[in-house]
Amino acid sequence: MFHVSKSYLPGTWALQDVSLEVGRGQFIFITGQSGAGKTTLLKLLFAAERPNEGQILVLGRNIARLQGRAVPALRRRVGVVFQDFKLLSHRTVEENVGFALDVVGTPRREARSRVFNTLRQVGLQHRRYHHPMSLSGGEQQRVAIARALVGEPEILLADEPTGNLDPGLSVEIIELMMAAANRGTTVIVATHDIALVERYRMRTLNLEGGRLTEVDLEGGGR
Repeated sequence: MFHVSKSYLPGTWALQDVSLEVGRGQFIFITGQSGAGKTTLLKLLFAAERPNEGQILVLGRNIARLQGRAVPALRRRVGVVFQDFKLLSHRTVEENVGFALDVVGTPRREARSRVFNTLRQVGLQHRRYHHPMSLSGGEQQRVAIARALVGEPEILLADEPTGNLDPGLSVEIIELMMAAANRGTTVIVATHDIALVERYRMRTLNLEGGRLTEVDLEGGGR
């Protein structure tokens, strides 16, 4: 991301002159108050928004120039965890996680195996036939993470993934994402939970007034 600016209304900037480079397998936090531009930044990275200025290169593709089928092709390589989960209430946990595999025509036997293994990674294989509304908030968030990971994405984006969870569950969710980073997935977590940032002391950037700055955490980063 090079000198990127994004405006929704004339004269106001959600992001202003933002530059960011993230390497493969790196885990980073993006911090900032509500409305600071964290969600906008993530949306730009998976082509849900386009920048007004600057360039965004994701997995070698220029977001501003993506057209037609190139957008869904890119998104298949990027997993996204939304703050409000976005689970399908009328489908089982297994069906929610496997939905993305069905869309791309993954053979049924392979899809079920991948779904089961991913649910096992997040500790929910025993809940695969349940519906989301019968799960706790922490379990629903783990389903959302499993759905994002089942396609083996190269990048995982998470928007306030612990915003509705208690501290213990928040740690569990971040541990799951760190495990994904250890397997080679690039992970970017937008959060306002400073306690988590201080606990893990990974590379951290802060958004304020649409501008991005690196946070100096002694002993942090990787």
